[in-house]
Amino acid sequence: MEQKQNPQGVAINLNLDTTPILYTDNVLMTVNEDGIVLDIAQKVGSTNQARIVSRIGMSRNHAKKFVKELSKLLAMTEGAIQTGQKLN
Repeated sequence: MEQKQNPQGVAINLNLDTTPILYTDNVLMTVNEDGIVLDIAQKVGSTNQARIVSRIGMSRNHAKKFVKELSKLLAMTEGAIQTGQKLN
């Protein structure tokens, strides 16, 4: 079991045997006044079908924070990709 520390100081326990990384090439979003649901999907071969591999629900407030942090991370890593420098 791997233990990670996030910036807020909360210890995160991650069991690598039971928590796989699921690849996505499709995200379906449903939103209402209470929150958002992300259906994370993978295309099924060369068909026009997709299989939902995970569903994530969150409040609208949490979704806004998620988008903000994801945008920062993508911008930061994009700069590193363009310059060829590794992030600390």
